Amino acid sequence: QVQLVESGGGLVQPGGSLRLSCAASGTIFTYYNMAWHRQAPGKQRDLVASITGGGRTNYADSVKGRFKISRDNAKNTVYLQMNSLKPEDTAVYYCNVQAPTRDYWGQGTQVTVSS
Repeated sequence: QVQLVESGGGLVQPGGSLRLSCAASGTIFTYYNMAWHRQAPGKQRDLVASITGGGRTNYADSVKGRFKISRDNAKNTVYLQMNSLKPEDTAVYYCNVQAPTRDYWGQGTQVTVSS
């Protein structure tokens, strides 16, 4: 059974940094697109960043220059480095894998940016 497990969330002050990790088990996603999405209370789940198997990245305008997505295919893991965090970054962050037949999702990790 495929499982995606996020970690690294927590409470941070504005301007601070966090690094999220998503470890996949059950199969290998070396050649699949992977992404991070986030959802704040009462809002839609939105794409934050994505990365292809070849390492090509894409970012939401709101996080460009502050966040960086990366992957380690040998470890079947995707990361999200978040710098210069703002209160509006507060959300539950979800890992996503785009397999040919379906999408897989992690359980989410809470990120709270507050003074």
